[in-house]
Amino acid sequence: MGLKLIFTWWNRQTLGTFLKTLFFGKFVGSDEYGNKYYKSKKDERWVVYGKNIEATKISADWYLWMHHTINKIPDYKDQKFPWQKKHLENQTGSKNSFRPIKIKKNNEDKKYETWK
Repeated sequence: MGLKLIFTWWNRQTLGTFLKTLFFGKFVGSDEYGNKYYKSKKDERWVVYGKNIEATKISADWYLWMHHTINKIPDYKDQKFPWQKKHLENQTGSKNSFRPIKIKKNNEDKKYETWK
C-alpha cells in the first residue's frame, strides 16, 4: 500500500475505506466497469471503484442494491427486457453529450407570427 493510497481519496478508496473493507467487508460481486461491491454484518453496503471514481458508473441494478431497495445481488446474466438500454456513465463534457438543436433566428423556422 503506497503513500498515494493513504493521502488521496481519488485513487479508488481512502485508507478508512481500505481498512473497513479489509476487516468488515464481505465481497458480494462486481460489475462490468470493474467496481467491487461489499457489505458488512450490519448490512452496510459500499463500492470500491475500479478505475476512476465516478458515481454514474454504477448501473441501475447495483444502485438499487446499494440503497437497500432490493436485496437480491444483481447478476449480469439476468435477462433484461428488450426496451432496456445498456447503462452508460454520465456523458457530460464528452463528444457523446446531449446537444439541443439550435433554433434558427430567421422567420423560416417560426410556426407563429410575432406581435407587432
